Amino acid sequence: MEITYHGHSVISVITNDGTRILFDPFITGNSLTDLKARDVKADYLLITHGHNDHIGDMISIAKKNDATIIAIPEIVHLATKNGVEKTHAMNIGGSFEFPFGRVKMVFAQHSSGYELGKEMLYMGEPAGFVLEIEGKTIYHAGDTAYFSDMALLSEDFEIDMAFLPIGDNFTMGLKDAAKASRTIQAKKVVPIHYNTFPVIKQNPNEFVALLPEGVGQVMTVGETLIVD
Repeated sequence: MEITYHGHSVISVITNDGTRILFDPFITGNSLTDLKARDVKADYLLITHGHNDHIGDMISIAKKNDATIIAIPEIVHLATKNGVEKTHAMNIGGSFEFPFGRVKMVFAQHSSGYELGKEMLYMGEPAGFVLEIEGKTIYHAGDTAYFSDMALLSEDFEIDMAFLPIGDNFTMGLKDAAKASRTIQAKKVVPIHYNTFPVIKQNPNEFVALLPEGVGQVMTVGETLIVD
């Protein structure tokens, strides 16, 4: 399995059988990404919440690739209203067995709205995702504050890799993300959602320094990890 960081909160997973999964495809307007929306290949798009810097190019990528969008019902509604044919609605606490593995939608403490011109459309509750895939467990926290119920993740899952936001202002900062890391007890933690905008400027190495040795890992944009 290949896991690649593409800047901001964009993570791609390619399974050993070639299934392509993409989280939060904010590409157009993302100055840090190594991707171009027109070139993206995806079979599934997992959307954590409805802010524009997470929905991003969801609709165009889904249409071009005939990809399935997995998201909260309000985001699925936006997608189908705009001509996306394949969707799978989930809600907090629910899980489903997909061809590539099992997905559980879990809590995030944030907000969720899509800016459409001068309007702000309500996009349901924000979420994170836990993937059980090819013998590994991956947690994408989406945008979230630290909250004590993150402890439930360590009760239910042995997380191999977690992607946690560190940017502050809109999400957890360095100290709270480190607290979250200790709470979920992930074997490997990768910081996301930082440096894309001036207001979320952070030094990810300072975050890694707050974690036990070997737990934190800064992934450069475009870097791929091979997970066996």
